Amino acid sequence: MWQKLYEELQDQNFMIIAVAMDSRGIEAVRGPITKAKTTYTSLIDCDHVVSDLYNMVNVPQAVWINEEGRIVRPTEVSGAALSLNLKKMRKTREIYCNAIRDWVTNGEDSPHVYSDSEARAHLPSYTPDIALAHANFHLGQYLWNAGNRTEGESFMRKATDLNPNSWNFFRQMKNLGNRLGSGGPEYMARVRKRSKLGNEYYPLPDMAGMENLKK
Repeated sequence: MWQKLYEELQDQNFMIIAVAMDSRGIEAVRGPITKAKTTYTSLIDCDHVVSDLYNMVNVPQAVWINEEGRIVRPTEVSGAALSLNLKKMRKTREIYCNAIRDWVTNGEDSPHVYSDSEARAHLPSYTPDIALAHANFHLGQYLWNAGNRTEGESFMRKATDLNPNSWNFFRQMKNLGNRLGSGGPEYMARVRKRSKLGNEYYPLPDMAGMENLKK
């Protein structure tokens, strides 16, 4: 999806910077990145600096930044949908990619670009509990890497309790200690449990056309 879009738009002052966030280190993600043969910039963030700065809670999420460095669409799920309906999944990607095409063509006149006040209104919530969750996660990661795995996991689990919306925290905690990685049974049980409580794994962005896919 992203490689195709990049090849189409790269000559129109458009660039993609992809960031893989994985506490296990570079070698855990070097293979998939190399295999994908992407030609846009791909970075590996083992310390989760990007997710801290932009309050990202899942992957894939995206931030739109214009030529002046202004965020014109804050952190949001980028063209993904958790569904068994393949038609819905394809439509979600189509709408999101078409919105990017419109932005590249029309710039600030694109209906998908937020004003400063609209962008601020769409910023993901950042509460004291979320700030504390980030602190617990980083302390847990440090302890784990230092060999104190029991205490490290305890702090990372505390991070997921403080910010249950962060799948990044949960996934990294499971990746470090679980042979099955983040795809183990505890992960899927958590997806089902939170879905029953009305918490979408991939909440669709506030974008024209997406509202019909929420039904």
